[in-house]
Amino acid sequence: MHEIICPSCHKAFKIDEAGYADILKQVRDRDFDNQLHERLELAQQEKEKAIELACSQVTNKLQKDFADKDVEIQKLKASLETEHNHRKIAVIEAVSIVEKERDAFKNSLEQLQKQQQAETKLAEVTLLNEVKNVVTEKDKEIQALKARLDEHERVKQFEVKEAISSVQKQCDELKNNLEKSEIEKKLSEKNLEDIFKRQLADRDEVIERLRDMKTRLSTKMVGETLEQHCEIEFNRIRVTAFPKAYFEKDNDIRTGSKGDYIFRDVNDSGTEIISIMFEMKNENDQTATKKKNEDFFKELDKDRNEKKCEYAILVSLLEPENDFYNTGIVDVSYRYPKMYVIRPQFFIQIITLLRNAALKSLEYKTELALMKAQNIDITNFENDLDIFKNAFAKNYNLASSRFQTAIEEIDKSINHLTKTKDALLGADRNLRLANDKAQDVTIKKLTRNNPTMKEKFLDLEKDS
Repeated sequence: MHEIICPSCHKAFKIDEAGYADILKQVRDRDFDNQLHERLELAQQEKEKAIELACSQVTNKLQKDFADKDVEIQKLKASLETEHNHRKIAVIEAVSIVEKERDAFKNSLEQLQKQQQAETKLAEVTLLNEVKNVVTEKDKEIQALKARLDEHERVKQFEVKEAISSVQKQCDELKNNLEKSEIEKKLSEKNLEDIFKRQLADRDEVIERLRDMKTRLSTKMVGETLEQHCEIEFNRIRVTAFPKAYFEKDNDIRTGSKGDYIFRDVNDSGTEIISIMFEMKNENDQTATKKKNEDFFKELDKDRNEKKCEYAILVSLLEPENDFYNTGIVDVSYRYPKMYVIRPQFFIQIITLLRNAALKSLEYKTELALMKAQNIDITNFENDLDIFKNAFAKNYNLASSRFQTAIEEIDKSINHLTKTKDALLGADRNLRLANDKAQDVTIKKLTRNNPTMKEKFLDLEKDS
């Protein structure tokens, strides 16, 4: 049961788990919809601002290009006019020069006519023809210069028209590209929005399913579920892929710690191909203290060395948002040798990869085992000979030491018997002396220095 306080009347009322979850879902969906609408509005505003900025940039660029082209056109026109004026002036000067020459020639001709009236008419006609030819050539040169000037003007006008048309084409292309990009952007935004909505729906469904499943599991059951998953996956292909493999739980706690599973595989001759120490780690989303994968590296490496396994693999669902561990098979041998971290979906793949890599070196291992067996035979023969020598020497040393001990014990017994004999002889002498002393004892000797006893004995004699 959950207690909820009304924000208006400040009264507390209780609701069950289902009602609380329903209210929480409504609040979350409303907040999510509000955030989604706000983000969509912000995205629309940013899109409009970007379009306006792009349009203004394109417009400014076009205006600048148009202004530059107008300046170039004005410069071309000014240069053309200047060149045209220069050429007109040059033509006028040339014509004036020709006219002056013609006038001078006419004047000279008149002077010649006046001075040489005696010359024949044929000479006069010839001279006049030459003059006419000269005047005609000068007129042709003037016409050619005018034609070249007109041609130059036509070329300049054509170039100006071409420049204007190219600028217009560029403007049209920019407009078309801008419209096309706007359409593509709208389509991509719509597709992204649809994909995002589908992903959110799928994620909510997965989250709800996992949440329902994990709320029914304790932390211990979560870890055991991962172990059961790995064991089921391995047993599913054990007969076909790993017929001679050993894959069992590590129940040996003599060293103070143990892993979860040990995998060992051998070939037909009994040579070990590969050995792996597995550790499976998982936890609930509601767990207060979140563990990291690297918290288990040291203990896993210790278990690998104590159980004499070649590789160590951590099958982990910890740190689900860490992209480093979500990429696939992660090699952490920079921390501890021959250690990997994987997600459960790569459990069979890592065993297969490591086993296939180990099979490539199996031939060398077989040759090495054969050489070791030969060396072991020679070593065993030498060891047996050394054992026989050591046993014989040990037995000889034991027999020799015991023989020496027996001799010493005999010497000790002889000495003891000699001492006993001497003691007995001394006792016999003492007994003989004691007997002699006892035989020599009389009442007189006893009462010699004792008047009281002497008197007692005298009284006894009188009474008897």
